Amino acid sequence: MKKKNKNKGILFWVTGLSGSGKTVIAEKIKKNIIKDYGPTLLVSGDDLRQIFKFNKYTAKERMVLGKYYCNFAKFITNQKINLIFAVVSMTNSTRNWNRRNIDNYLEIYIKTDIKAIIKAKKKKIYHKKNSGDIVGIDIKPELPINPDIIIYNNFKKTTLTLSKELIKKIRSTK
Repeated sequence: MKKKNKNKGILFWVTGLSGSGKTVIAEKIKKNIIKDYGPTLLVSGDDLRQIFKFNKYTAKERMVLGKYYCNFAKFITNQKINLIFAVVSMTNSTRNWNRRNIDNYLEIYIKTDIKAIIKAKKKKIYHKKNSGDIVGIDIKPELPINPDIIIYNNFKKTTLTLSKELIKKIRSTK
């Protein structure tokens, strides 16, 4: 990836449904991102929820949290630190804000069918009854319209293989 602004870090916004493999793939690319682009922080949406004790999941509350995520990402990248952010954040307004406000933004979509996630039993949340706040079940996600990179995860390839595909695509992105 070529930086638009060399005085700022890169935001690698890794998005997808819960259970799609975002965080595991993000963890596997971190060493390569550090090697290629310098100081890098890895954060997941779950990390920030835990740090700030934000445990509400309604659509409205998710929108508020999405704004916090964006501002946090801008704060980090403005300090010349790259950020790999693995987060559901399935709203167009969040991703559009990032494109407008973060100079070095790379949107990575881990595309997975929710039926495949359920079948693979990747997340227990999809098997809970009457929770009412699950993106993809109760809350309709706004899937990325034009992500910079798409990684298809049908759970037939290992996350290591998918992370190698992602690094190759990142390096070829201009």
